[in-house]
Amino acid sequence: MNLNIIGYFIYLSITAFIILKVGEICYKNGNVYVAELIPNHSDLCQKINQILLLAYYLLNIGYCAMTLISWEKILSTNQLIEIIAIKTAAIVFIISALHYTNIIIITKYIHKLIK
Repeated sequence: MNLNIIGYFIYLSITAFIILKVGEICYKNGNVYVAELIPNHSDLCQKINQILLLAYYLLNIGYCAMTLISWEKILSTNQLIEIIAIKTAAIVFIISALHYTNIIIITKYIHKLIK
């Protein structure tokens, strides 16, 4: 029995939840960092934060959809769980790497402005 369709549904459900939840948290808390970069322009900061959120969603959801192409045929429930775990872990790793890269870049930029 081919379990790929079930795997796709489970994988996309899990990753969509993770992506949407992390995006919501970063959006709420990220406005402070953007406001630090561009003081006295709250409307512009809000728009930039919205664009960052949209780019985040497009990048991550697009990547999740593209990974479906590389899935091999799933023949057992053990293989199904293993593939979902590996693919979900990859998404979480990518999200965290992008987040920390953004924090490092923003922090260095703010330190440059202060000096």
